[in-house]
Amino acid sequence: MDIVIIGGGLAAAKAAAALRENGHDGGLTIIGDEDRLPYERPPLSKDVLLGEGTLDDAVVQPQEWYAEHDVRLVTGTEAERLDVEGHRVHLAGGQVVPFDKAVIATGARPAVPDAIAGAADAFFLRNAADVERLSTAFADASSVVVVGGGWIGLEVAAAARHHDLETTVVLRDDVPLEKVMGERIGGYFASLHTSHGVTLRAGERVDAVTARTVKLGGGEVLEADVVVLAVGATPNVELAQEAGLLVDDGIVTDEHFATSHPDVYAIGDVSATLHLGRGHAVRVEHWDDAVRQGEAVAQVLLGQDVTYDWEPYFFTDQYDLGMEYVGHGSGDDDVVVRGELDDGSGEGEFIVFWLHDGVVSAAMNVNIWDVQDDLRALVGREVDPERLADPSVELSALA
Repeated sequence: MDIVIIGGGLAAAKAAAALRENGHDGGLTIIGDEDRLPYERPPLSKDVLLGEGTLDDAVVQPQEWYAEHDVRLVTGTEAERLDVEGHRVHLAGGQVVPFDKAVIATGARPAVPDAIAGAADAFFLRNAADVERLSTAFADASSVVVVGGGWIGLEVAAAARHHDLETTVVLRDDVPLEKVMGERIGGYFASLHTSHGVTLRAGERVDAVTARTVKLGGGEVLEADVVVLAVGATPNVELAQEAGLLVDDGIVTDEHFATSHPDVYAIGDVSATLHLGRGHAVRVEHWDDAVRQGEAVAQVLLGQDVTYDWEPYFFTDQYDLGMEYVGHGSGDDDVVVRGELDDGSGEGEFIVFWLHDGVVSAAMNVNIWDVQDDLRALVGREVDPERLADPSVELSALA
């Protein structure tokens, strides 16, 4: 069986490794449009942008691994057309790669809203080339404006303050992360950043940007040496859509990662995969899902009965705050805090639970480690909020 993986990121690399580890000895090709070895993305907005790590540190497997495991790695080449009936991938330059099974792992790209004039002129942070450009710009800058109060925007702001840049974050909501974490915990992240010198412009609409200016809805123009746009991501579904596969905010798959064509699968940031535990499709743009889905699709391709039913996980590091989050909560959920929120220093230790109709939908541990297994076990369970908040009750006992 010849397997082609379209996409050269973490999910693709993990799928290839798992295929070889689980006994696949047929043809195996990875096609990536970046002229680099597959790498992990979380270090881009953390260690690399902080200047505490390099892109080489983010590489999944070294160059020799691919030859040693007989994996054909095609980099710097775009897959232009997927012929699902003819079982061929047509590459830029005219090369054609046949397959028996194909896995689409084309990821996502930064959102460039039509409502923001000139949006494409800003800096972004999604891939290796982006972080190289942004790092160079930071080195020559004294000020930065970040548009967007999500995870990438906040991590960029923390990195900018690490480099002692005057930093402003412009966001549409009243507090950062409001739709995900709600007003109270979003307010905590607001305090975290303002206590470290960030200026927050909350509740603002952005009408236009240039490489050095941000025009707000009221007409005010903010000036900076660097403008970074971090307002979400758009899944790269075009190849699948043109091939006739079912697409709806991602490539739609069943719980086994199979698309609407039985010989084509989709994983990672681009896949909207049926989550058995939740009963609907979920598209998650996190490191953990890229790893797990890459490993799982390999097992599926080799005939094992593996399904998508684990809870999403992600982490962030901002200033002295280290955090892990599991589940899929909402800003409208009830919030229970175990411990005390600090004053925004980021040095405190606490756990937050989100509950929907009394059921734990998500949990977050801040500067407390080795509790993720216990928190994951609580997601989806109905738990007494008073016991959740009581540090004297062991987490393991709650499950």
